[in-house]
Amino acid sequence: MNKMEDAELLRKASDWWTTSIIDIHPGQIAIRGYPIEQLIGHVGFADMIWLMLRGELPTREQSALLEAALVPGVDHGPHAPSIAISRMAVSCGLPVNGAMASAVNVLDDVHGGAGQQCMELYRDIEAEAASAGEEDLLRAAGQVLERRRAAGDKIVPGFGHRFHPVDPRTEPLFALVDRAVDGGVVQGRYARIGRAVESVLRVSRSRPIPMNIDGITAVIFCELGFEPELGRGLFVLSRSVGILAHAWEQKQQGGRIKGPMPKEIDYRYAGPPRRDLPERGDSNPQ
Repeated sequence: MNKMEDAELLRKASDWWTTSIIDIHPGQIAIRGYPIEQLIGHVGFADMIWLMLRGELPTREQSALLEAALVPGVDHGPHAPSIAISRMAVSCGLPVNGAMASAVNVLDDVHGGAGQQCMELYRDIEAEAASAGEEDLLRAAGQVLERRRAAGDKIVPGFGHRFHPVDPRTEPLFALVDRAVDGGVVQGRYARIGRAVESVLRVSRSRPIPMNIDGITAVIFCELGFEPELGRGLFVLSRSVGILAHAWEQKQQGGRIKGPMPKEIDYRYAGPPRRDLPERGDSNPQ
């Protein structure tokens, strides 16, 4: 290789992991251009999340609303699969990091994906209203929900809850959103869309289907300008706190190879009754 080829190879190696997030040199660390020593003690964790994902620091009001949305999603008890898995993993001998990884891996479309899906729903309703050239969000919400129902969607993400008739986390967060709208922190459009969906469900279903934690955090993340896929990531960050806490508590409690339920409780067997093994060559066992 000549010097020109060496320089080109070095350039390609340097470009291999191009990033605008962090700049590190011996004795120096800067995140999005801010020296780490200036960030330490001056910005909170929610600020750092925003800075890492968006490239700039949020206002204090934006940071406060983001943090409020992250707080109530941290835990929902051992009956939540992600939490149960973290505890079972520890009882099987995994260290805390292994338990956390096992639990986070189940936060996919069914368990953990409703927030992202609800953000996508809100975006669809916004697009529907815009394409119709109208501000009737109630009508737009009804049309989008009807199309989804006709396509076979039985669940409206962000609404209803298998455990809570009324999710106690929703109204306090909505009050913060309303306050943020009044203060000019967010515009309130997605808050209106969320309420429109709730109104449509109130009149189109046999029983009320109120907004849940995924629905209100979807409102907040949309209002703050996050993309839907990042909404799921933010939920994973939030739930990871509960996963860690339960893994650590199980480690302190002890216990070995804890399954989903105590061994004294039988599962339901639905297979054939006990039967004798047929003689070899018998092609028609009864």
